[in-house]
Amino acid sequence: MPLHLQPVQVATGSLDTESLLVFSDGFLVAVLVRLSDDHGEATGMWFLEAGFGPVDHPHPPTFAGLDDAQGWIEKRLTIKT
Repeated sequence: MPLHLQPVQVATGSLDTESLLVFSDGFLVAVLVRLSDDHGEATGMWFLEAGFGPVDHPHPPTFAGLDDAQGWIEKRLTIKT
């Protein structure tokens, strides 16, 4: 199940505006936001701003890179609920 990433800007109310909509099979499954310089050591990491269906998580994770984020999302999408 290949993921399709669409760059967008999200009005997060902070400097974290660089974002990606993540689609799987035409469905929006997640919104990833790249953390800005005001996050110290986490600068440049990707945060799960929103997840839908099996990608929803009570404690949204932060990922070192896009490959990590995509791998986590793909794994969640294979979980049968």
